[in-house]
Amino acid sequence: MKLEYDKKVDAAYIYLQYPIKKGEAKKTIELNEQIILDFDKNSKLIGVEVLDASKLMRKETLLEAHPAIIQKKPSNLQAN
Repeated sequence: MKLEYDKKVDAAYIYLQYPIKKGEAKKTIELNEQIILDFDKNSKLIGVEVLDASKLMRKETLLEAHPAIIQKKPSNLQAN
C-alpha cells in the first residue's frame, strides 16, 4: 500500500496496488463527494481517492504520505 498526498488540492490517493498502470482502473464508484473508489477489470479495489483529505484523514497520516507526482504534458503537446 502507498499513500500520496497533494497539499495544493488537498487530495490523497491510497494505492492498494502500486503502481496502477494507465487504463488499469476500469470502474470508478463515487461513494460520496469526497471518496472515490477505483476497481480493476476483475472488480478488485485497487485505489481510493480522498478529496478534502485534511478534513477526513489524520494530520499525522498526511504528513507521512509521499508527495503526489503530477504528470506534465510533453512540450510538443502543449495547447494552442
